[in-house]
Amino acid sequence: MNWNTQFADRTALSRRSAVRELLKLTAQPDMISFAGGLPAPELFPVEAIKAAANEVLTEIGGPALQYGETEGVGALRDWVAAQFSRARFTVRRENVVIVSGAQQGLDLLGRVLLNDGDLVAVENPTYLALLGAWRPLGMRFLPVPSDAEGMDVDALEALLAQRPKLVYTIPTFQNPQGTSMSLARRIKLAGLLGAGRVALLEDNPYGELRYSGEALPHLFELTAQAGADGRLQSPVIYSGTFSKVLAPGMRIGWLVADEAVIDKVVMLKQSADLHTSTLNQYITLALLRDGVIERQLPRLRAAYRERRDTMLTGMERHFPDGVTWTRPDGGLFLMVTLPARMDAADVLKRAIAEHVAFVPGEDFHLQGGANTFRLNFSNAQPERIAHGIERLGALLHRMV
Repeated sequence: MNWNTQFADRTALSRRSAVRELLKLTAQPDMISFAGGLPAPELFPVEAIKAAANEVLTEIGGPALQYGETEGVGALRDWVAAQFSRARFTVRRENVVIVSGAQQGLDLLGRVLLNDGDLVAVENPTYLALLGAWRPLGMRFLPVPSDAEGMDVDALEALLAQRPKLVYTIPTFQNPQGTSMSLARRIKLAGLLGAGRVALLEDNPYGELRYSGEALPHLFELTAQAGADGRLQSPVIYSGTFSKVLAPGMRIGWLVADEAVIDKVVMLKQSADLHTSTLNQYITLALLRDGVIERQLPRLRAAYRERRDTMLTGMERHFPDGVTWTRPDGGLFLMVTLPARMDAADVLKRAIAEHVAFVPGEDFHLQGGANTFRLNFSNAQPERIAHGIERLGALLHRMV
C-alpha cells in the first residue's frame, strides 16, 4: 500500500513542531537546553499529587475511574467559573468546559469557528502550536506587528477592514517573546471588541507566573457583561490551564465562553476524546481544595524569577553588541534578535556542537524572524543557565 496516496489533502498543510523535534535532541544529559517550554520538574508538587490521588481513590473510588461528562467534572467547572466571575457579571458552570490541556481547547475552537478561507489576525510572532493546529483547516493568518507592549492594536484596527473572523493573542507573557500587552492597548482592544467588530481568543497559560510589575486585567474581564437574561455575554473566549502551575502531564485545561460556544466545543469534544481524564480532574479538584495552588505559586515565582534574572544578567555580560532581547515580567520565555544578516538556524547548528540548544524564531513568525530565537529559562537550574549563556555568548561573539 502506498499510503502517500491515501492521506487527506489537509495533511499536506501539517508540519512537525520544531520545538517537539528539538526536545528529542535536547534530552541528551550533557545538553543545556533553552528549547522547550518546560516547567521545572523538581518543582512539581509530587507529594501533594500523591496524597490527592490517594484521597480521590479512597473517598470517591470507582466514579473517579469511570467515564465522565464531556463538559468536565461539575465541581471543577464551578471552581473555574468562580475565578472569573465579577460584580457585574457571573460566570456559570455552563460557561466552562474542561479540556485535555489548553492545546486541545485551541484545536477544538479552530474546528468550531473557522471555515476554509477565513482570516485570523494573530500577533507576529505567535504561538507555534496554534499555527500548527489551525493551518490544516484551510484558514489564512493575518499577521499583526508587535513590540515590547504586545500586539500593535492600532495596526490591528487598520487590518479589521479585511474582516478577520477572529483575533488570537497571548496578551500576558507571550510565547515566544515574553512580552505583555500594555493596559492602554488592552483598553483600546476591548473597545474594538465591544463594538462588535471582531471576536477574540485570549490564551493565558502563563498569567499566574508574574515576577515583576503590576498585574493587568484579562481582556475577558474588560469585555464580559451580563445580558438581559443574566447570562454571560462576551466577544472573548478565554483559554486557561493548570499545566504551568501544577503539572503539564495531568493535561487539565479549560475554556470560558458564551454558552453557545461551549455547546459547540462539547459536541466536537465528544467525538474527539469523549471527555478529559476523570481521575485527573478529581485529583486537580482535591489539590485546589487543599490550597496547593496557593502554596505552589510563591515557590514557582521565586524559582523562575531567579532563573530569569540569571539569564538576563548573563546575557548582559556575555552577549555581543548588536544582539538585543526582550525582558519579560513573567512567564517562561524571552526572545533574542540577532543582526539582520544572521540566521538563527545557522547559529543553532553551531550551538548544538557547544552543547547548548534553543528554538530558532522563524517558525513562530508569519513574516520575517530568521534572525531571532527563543530562550526558555524555567527548566534549567540557575548554574546551568549561567554556563549555557556563557557558551552561547562566546559563540555569538565569534559569529557576529
